[in-house]
Amino acid sequence: MPLPQAEALTFRKSSYSSSHGQNCVEVADVPGASAVRDSQSPGSGHLTFSSSEWTALLTTARRTEAHHA
Repeated sequence: MPLPQAEALTFRKSSYSSSHGQNCVEVADVPGASAVRDSQSPGSGHLTFSSSEWTALLTTARRTEAHHA
């Protein structure tokens, strides 16, 4: 299934992004996937993860965060 172009996606700032305006990641929902881009450079493209890949990435990030807390 072809994915929409970045211009057609609605990106939102990740809740895990820094509130200081740096290290900002934006996420857009795509049917069966998630698109991720750097908010500091939105024109540089995005990465698309399948739903299972995105879930695995978030699970690992949460475990890592809990381990370092």
